[in-house]
Amino acid sequence: MLQGTVKSFDPQTQAAVVLTDARVEYDVPPDAFRSSGLRKLTLGQRVRFRVEGEGDGARVTYVNILTLPDPA
Repeated sequence: MLQGTVKSFDPQTQAAVVLTDARVEYDVPPDAFRSSGLRKLTLGQRVRFRVEGEGDGARVTYVNILTLPDPA
């Protein structure tokens, strides 16, 4: 599993973008989000996530929250 930070989250579509520690972005589709039992993500949250496939076929299939974002 990879670790990274929530870069964006759209509560209406429940789609998100996460940025790995290696600075690689992955789109998190709503089905991966819902299958993880999550209701929302917050910008800056640390997450662990599973990616299946490679290259253009890579997709996030699971997301797990590691920490809440630091208060700003």
